[in-house]
Amino acid sequence: MQKLTALVALLAVFTLAICFILIGSISEEIKVALGIDNSQVGSLASSLFFTSLAVQLFIGVLVDKLGHKVLATTGFFVTSGAILLLAFAGQFRTAMVECALLGVGAMCVNTVGNTLIPIVLFDGRDPARASNFGNGFVGLAFVLTPVVLGYLMQNAGFSYSAALSSIAVLVLLFGLLAVTAKYPQVSTGYHLSQAIGLLREPPVWIAALALLCYIALESSLSTWIKPFMTELYGGASNAQATQYATWVLGAFGLAMAVGRFAASALRNLTAIGSRLVAGLCLASIFAIVVMVFARRPALAIGAILLTGLALAPIFPTIVGVTFAQYEPRLYGSIFGIIFAVGLLGPTIVPKLIGHFSVGAGVQRSLWLAGFMGILLFGLSLFLGRKRKTSS
Repeated sequence: MQKLTALVALLAVFTLAICFILIGSISEEIKVALGIDNSQVGSLASSLFFTSLAVQLFIGVLVDKLGHKVLATTGFFVTSGAILLLAFAGQFRTAMVECALLGVGAMCVNTVGNTLIPIVLFDGRDPARASNFGNGFVGLAFVLTPVVLGYLMQNAGFSYSAALSSIAVLVLLFGLLAVTAKYPQVSTGYHLSQAIGLLREPPVWIAALALLCYIALESSLSTWIKPFMTELYGGASNAQATQYATWVLGAFGLAMAVGRFAASALRNLTAIGSRLVAGLCLASIFAIVVMVFARRPALAIGAILLTGLALAPIFPTIVGVTFAQYEPRLYGSIFGIIFAVGLLGPTIVPKLIGHFSVGAGVQRSLWLAGFMGILLFGLSLFLGRKRKTSS
């Protein structure tokens, strides 16, 4: 049964990634379907992330009170329903509501997956390593979601609505599997008094601000790589531009998966995590600068792949290094705080990139992602500092 529970935990973070990559995967198609521009695509992403932020503030309480099973099944079913409704959205306002609903489902599976993975993998002894391995499945979803959707719409003859409906059915199957699993009787520790106490902990705030920068960076790229590459290939008027851009977005996801699985092979990753994050930040900043100034698609693709590899271990390593400083009973509280703060980044930054790109193009607007990388590097220098007092 523990293997089935571990599988559900991995499918939970896989589904989270579907939610986060979905808007980027259909960015060009949804502009046509709804008659919207880049700024409004950014608004759809902001709707998803703003709702995610609001839900994440209390979802840990619900996991603690109701258990992992209730939140896992709810998360899968709500996500499936939101994607199905989005598939048939006829207006921009309707799509905004459905993206908000997608945020609710995303945070349910997110909290379930990321609090179970450090417990059920590697005997709970190396949280950063377990988190990297588990979140490697986020990278797999980043690969498969745009590639599968692109294939269905561009090669298999599926309509936009039918392709999205197929993803909704897949997530529904995950939910049915979650119903059959048995979950460990562990408390996520999310009690209001403990959460308030953790707000006085410097490691928690460093991790929270680091995630703000990181999630802003990752979500900006997952939302705007496809429009960026479509521009570089000559624009949507080029019949093959959107198809090529879809494959590049999938390659970014593959790089994310490879990077996380590779990091999970490192033993005692928790001990070296802060230094690893700092080095990877520098690599990602360099790659984004190349993307901003690239004139040839091949150079931009190389920079995108490097960015994916560099970014891949950062999120799970931040989470693992922070968890390692506290008892497992506090994981839910910690994750709830740091991820809620982290979601401020993607609520704002992808929308700003979309706003700046109107008229100027997406490529020039990516400088904002590079700026977030610089802030993340500065915060990484303080990550994993030993606590002076215990909670």
